Amino acid sequence: MSGGLRILITGFGPFPGAPFNPTTPLVKRLTQLRRPALDGITLTGHIFHVTYQTVDRELPELIAQLRPQALLMFGLATRTAHLRIETRARNAVSTRFPDAGGALARKASIVRGASAMPLGPHTASLLHAARATGIDARLSRDAGAYLCNYLSWRAIEATQQPGGPALASFIHVPLVARDRTAREGTSDITLEQLVDAGEAMLMEMVKLTRRAMLQDARASRY
Repeated sequence: MSGGLRILITGFGPFPGAPFNPTTPLVKRLTQLRRPALDGITLTGHIFHVTYQTVDRELPELIAQLRPQALLMFGLATRTAHLRIETRARNAVSTRFPDAGGALARKASIVRGASAMPLGPHTASLLHAARATGIDARLSRDAGAYLCNYLSWRAIEATQQPGGPALASFIHVPLVARDRTAREGTSDITLEQLVDAGEAMLMEMVKLTRRAMLQDARASRY
């Protein structure tokens, strides 16, 4: 897996209360993009089953196998009508809502002795890229206390490991109807708009990751 830039794009499958998760078709569409700016870039998509055990097992496996330099992660926020670009992960886990496997977290925190970890200043650049497509996008400081926040936390941990991804980003999307139109009463955003915004953020991630890798290379010389 040597050579050009490698980006892992992830989404989630259905979970209790959300039998349809638009991040699944969104990830598929993004990994099928063919653009000159993506030449030489390996895009790999992965859909997580919505369980803590799955994230703990599969995220390290994917990073070890693919060695991505960036993680672009998507999740569903059923009660939000706009695109949410998360700026941090909280050290919080819900002990009230079971995952898709029926498991409940035993503790209300992910690790001991921490409150939150930032995803990084690059989230502001993703916001500008998304908004340029005309979509309603906003920064968020609260990724919840479910699998989206949990994955974000584990992804940030991965960026802190030697040889880990240079950047990680998590985007919450609103619910759209199964026919891929906007879901009445929840959001005016369609799947096509999500794809457009997702593409813009992906292109921005490519630039940001290259910049981060160049900075790391320069720093290692001194």
